[in-house]
Amino acid sequence: YSLKLALSQNKGTHRLCLSTLVVAEHNNETLTPITLNAITAATKLGSDVSCLVAGTNCAKVAEQLSNVQGVKKVLVAQHEAYKGLLPEELTPLILATQKQFSFTHICAGASAFGKNLLPRVAAKLDVAPISDIIEIKSPDTFVRTIYAGNALSTVKCNESVKVFTVRGTSFEPAAVDGGGASSEEVSPSAPVGVSEWLEQTLSKSDRPELTSAKVVVSGGRGLKSGENFKLLYDLADKLNAAVGASRAAVDAGYVPNDMQVGQTGKIVAPELYIAVGISGAIQHLAGMKDSKTIVAINKDPEAPIFQVADYGLVADLFKVVPELTEALKK
Repeated sequence: YSLKLALSQNKGTHRLCLSTLVVAEHNNETLTPITLNAITAATKLGSDVSCLVAGTNCAKVAEQLSNVQGVKKVLVAQHEAYKGLLPEELTPLILATQKQFSFTHICAGASAFGKNLLPRVAAKLDVAPISDIIEIKSPDTFVRTIYAGNALSTVKCNESVKVFTVRGTSFEPAAVDGGGASSEEVSPSAPVGVSEWLEQTLSKSDRPELTSAKVVVSGGRGLKSGENFKLLYDLADKLNAAVGASRAAVDAGYVPNDMQVGQTGKIVAPELYIAVGISGAIQHLAGMKDSKTIVAINKDPEAPIFQVADYGLVADLFKVVPELTEALKK
């Protein structure tokens, strides 16, 4: 009995000591939306949540974060070396912050930023990272997808520091007002200097960003050419939607690869997903099957996409997509 009591008391003490660091992704002006999903995931651990904002002139982002519900403390580090948020420069800062505050969990969104940074942090801490989690069972047990989303793997992590990335579509974004986090400056670590940020060239579009859009219209090999994607652009403009594509359409050179939705592209979960001329390979389904409503247009009634679709239309896309666009004009 006394042993059991001691263990349970110990367990209680351990729970009280939980603390999580969320590494914020931003562009020095605004927070990237996936950070809000990562904050929601962090709050499910039942621990105090701190956010690290590193950048060149990121006071505005720190201010935004201090209002986010669930965040207790915002740690701010500013230095020219953090331009472009290079993992080689951010890792020493995270390690120093970890040493100072003894976080039990470190996480970020499973975007290109998080996937680039956290494996490096985990390697330096000599722990195994857990990628792209979709659920938190307990502070040491996580769920992630395997086999292109066809199976779920429940992973128990015995590492002293749990390092993980969060699939944005699996957690609601944290509320951006109503919070009252304190802010604290942390000393930047000495620049490593092994890599240098030169520039980034972003494709400009008036349409919403693919991963955060409420409506997504995607095209596949059935469109037959890049020019025919104009049918989807016209439809998307009427719906204020983002435009995506299957890997087959990207590999065929119809559209650039930043439009690819799927296991090796972007994971999306909009309110409405319209798949046009997409057969529905499992790798594509892995990137969009969590969408609230799925509409499929395909002339092949046996196409696998119809198995996940809420609404299916077996028809020639070259006939029905212009009709749909015309109907929306009314």
